[in-house]
Amino acid sequence: MPEPLRSILAFIVVLGVLVFIHELGHYLAARWRGVHVEVFSIGFGRRIHAWTDRQGTEWRLAWLPLGGFVKLHGQEGPEDASQETRAGWRVGQTFHDKPVRDRAIIVAAGPIANFLLAAVLFAGLYMTLGQPQPSSTVGTVVAGSAAERAGLLPGDRIVSLDGTPVTRFEDVQRHVQPRAGQAVEILIERDNAQQSLTATPEPRDTNGAISGVLGIAGGAVEFQRLNPISALGAGANQTWDITTQTLAGLWQMIAGQRGTEELGGPLRIAQLSGQVAQLGVASLVSFMAILSVNLALINLFPIPVLDGGHLLFYAAEAIRGRPLPPRAIEYGFRAGFALLIALFVFATWNDLSSLGVVRWVSGLAG
Repeated sequence: MPEPLRSILAFIVVLGVLVFIHELGHYLAARWRGVHVEVFSIGFGRRIHAWTDRQGTEWRLAWLPLGGFVKLHGQEGPEDASQETRAGWRVGQTFHDKPVRDRAIIVAAGPIANFLLAAVLFAGLYMTLGQPQPSSTVGTVVAGSAAERAGLLPGDRIVSLDGTPVTRFEDVQRHVQPRAGQAVEILIERDNAQQSLTATPEPRDTNGAISGVLGIAGGAVEFQRLNPISALGAGANQTWDITTQTLAGLWQMIAGQRGTEELGGPLRIAQLSGQVAQLGVASLVSFMAILSVNLALINLFPIPVLDGGHLLFYAAEAIRGRPLPPRAIEYGFRAGFALLIALFVFATWNDLSSLGVVRWVSGLAG
């Protein structure tokens, strides 16, 4: 399949699943809290296909697959609705009549659904293909290195260093780096038998700091299949780890410790979707889980228009005991919309730059 077509199809599948689960979270929470859902749409713009269920909800598939929405009954509020619209409201099933707690639950359910999706996808991978396990197995040995002189071979599993047990390659690096020029006793396992070797890490100057180097690299990742309960727990932990790493990366960008060129938009997601799809279903599922976490976090940002902005307004309402003034909400939504447009333009510029389009246009302009 040509790469552009593969990228487009993978992008539609990935984004479609993430958007559907996100909106399904809103939909199920609305049904739970007694709010009627008028429209459940995947995509924006003109309808490709639509049908209405027994509850009167229109399920819609639209032609622009860049998001979706759930239209809640009475979401606009009495002050923004015409008399004809208010006359058609179902008593007790309008969004604006529900207490702030119920409205917050409905809004928060979308991002929560994306977090749950990520955990479930990771769990599915761990149950079928296995969870990556820490390993201290030697992958390669550099010719002429301290490791080669000591007799280390690819495939050896390092059991301990100077009597300290190690289970992952990072443990080996932490033990060796501060011991440049010092003899290190290495207990290895080779052909189901253990033997002891002695190596002296060579000194290496890294930005003015001397660290010890053995001259080995880690081996292939080992996988262990988990039972459903353990897999769900591991999936939840992996989702939490990605969440914290993503937030840490964003903070580094804000603090100027990291470049903002890593921020990407739909074009980069489409490109990565095609590349990951070429690697296989497992890679695509893992990529989808990571994107699901990112989608949840983005929607929780306290920016009006996003779910996080609504939750911020509801928190203010709960503290004040009454909603914020309509003018304050209107200005908040205008500012939030302007910020989102700016972020979208910036991310698209990064996408075009990474794809070489900006450089190509600059070349045409001389």
